[in-house]
Amino acid sequence: MGIWKQIAEYLYIKKRDPNEERTQWMKYMHGMNRISLIMFLIAVIIILIRLVIIPLIRR
Repeated sequence: MGIWKQIAEYLYIKKRDPNEERTQWMKYMHGMNRISLIMFLIAVIIILIRLVIIPLIRR
């Protein structure tokens, strides 16, 4: 599975393959990956705001 396809599935942009086997542990793993990815994106947004947008506003 490609990395972009998997990220799209985590963020609910793309539907998962209905023929793919899903075990309980796989659901847990995907849930943790989804949480990690969302937290990473939030951190990147916060860093961009603090380093780019706030200095531009203070001028």
